[in-house]
Amino acid sequence: MATPTAYQEHLPASPHWLNKGDNAWQLTAATLVGLQSMPGLVILYASMVKKKWAVNSAFMALYAFAAVLICWVLVCHRMAFGDKLLPFWGKGAPALGQKFLTHRAKVPESTHYYNNGTVESATSEPLFATASLVYFQFTFAAITLILLAGSVLGRMNIKAWMAFVPLWLIFSYTVGAFSLWGGGFLYHWGVIDYSGGYVIHLSSGIAGFTAAYWVHNHPSLCSQSFIKLNC
Repeated sequence: MATPTAYQEHLPASPHWLNKGDNAWQLTAATLVGLQSMPGLVILYASMVKKKWAVNSAFMALYAFAAVLICWVLVCHRMAFGDKLLPFWGKGAPALGQKFLTHRAKVPESTHYYNNGTVESATSEPLFATASLVYFQFTFAAITLILLAGSVLGRMNIKAWMAFVPLWLIFSYTVGAFSLWGGGFLYHWGVIDYSGGYVIHLSSGIAGFTAAYWVHNHPSLCSQSFIKLNC
């Protein structure tokens, strides 16, 4: 059986296509986004609610960041940026294997087509590895959930939040991400999202507004065993 690349005696310093500057900036940019969540939003949320809810609010953000990381590498990254399953969804699969993470990254939404369906320009391949792209996109997915959390601070039981985070990530965030950034149907309709205005801010804003509406206008939800809101 062939020895895996990572354990071979003579390894190249880096693949021929890897640009260390591009890769370093990709990792730096991802880390800056992550710092907006940890500790940025953790401190903000803990300071904007009543003292008795401070720990709960901070932990909601901490849990979301950690839970999204696990879900992202297990299934969600490839649902958002993988092979097409449906016009709005990719095929879910782990993003953990060496064969996947060490390959050159690809940007699905860079592929352009003529009206007859033939390819006008090939998929853009940045000069860094897929592992860097997985990390970069994870931080955006995490901060989207944490932004959503701001709408239910002090109102949502932590147990309900622990169930809500992976469910919303899988069934909502990945749909928006694939539809635009993953080369899905919205991208082919001509919708372009360069900075997350649709995938991140609009999706978290609408979800947060909806959650806040139901919490404030449907106090009967407090009696439901699954949602258990602290109204």
